[in-house]
Amino acid sequence: MNLFDLSGISAGIDTETFDQLLSTQGVMIERIVSQAHASPEGYWYDQQWDEWVVIVQGSAGVQIEGEPEERTLLVGDSLYLPAHQRHRVAWTDPEQTTIWLAVHIGKQADE
Repeated sequence: MNLFDLSGISAGIDTETFDQLLSTQGVMIERIVSQAHASPEGYWYDQQWDEWVVIVQGSAGVQIEGEPEERTLLVGDSLYLPAHQRHRVAWTDPEQTTIWLAVHIGKQADE
């Protein structure tokens, strides 16, 4: 799979797209494609596994519980989220598609 190949994804996508690239022995790597998406108001991710993400196209804002300011992620920026670090996506770029590469460490295939 080419990370930048969006031919199967329509412009102005209504929901985020998650493509699993690799899953082996507690590590899962996925491509996330979003445009003008955010976590639902008041919703916080509280994952049982570590996650590392990098923005390969576009931009996003991530809120970390307990931090006064959201973090803006631009192309090349990465973020490590240890297990149970509550966080939410505040926004993704409304003008262009945002492509994330996410590495989930300690995640089981059925989670």
